[in-house]
Amino acid sequence: MKKDGKLSAVLHVLLHMAESKTPSTSESLAQAVQSHPVVVRRVMAGLRDAGFVASAKGHGGGWVLSCPLEGVSLADIHRAVGEPAFLAVGHRTERPECLVEQAVNAALDGTYREAEALLLARLEQITLVDLSRDFHDRWASSGVSKKDISHAV
Repeated sequence: MKKDGKLSAVLHVLLHMAESKTPSTSESLAQAVQSHPVVVRRVMAGLRDAGFVASAKGHGGGWVLSCPLEGVSLADIHRAVGEPAFLAVGHRTERPECLVEQAVNAALDGTYREAEALLLARLEQITLVDLSRDFHDRWASSGVSKKDISHAV
């Protein structure tokens, strides 16, 4: 089963935007996460609706952050992008009348809900500024150039 990388990609994009002194185009952000600009625009619309980014049209336009990094948790971003599932596991539903299937599914449902609640609670504790600090620490010790970080071609 394919993993959903939407949250990871959005966080990647937001950190690139935090480093940029100018608005970021959907094309440049798509390049950074190896996606398509249309996909980026769709995701950014959800972030705009949540008040995390703003867009400007025309020459020199693009996406900019419209919130302080320290005020936004990873859980906030997760909600803004439609709350993609954390777990890519499920259970059988072929025989809902089967008492064994019912017992197994009840146990799994409760366990999955608990695991997702723990993940969400942890994401509430991590802010975009935490990610930015970690990125800057890694950058300072890496020796890579600004161009390498920007994924410029």
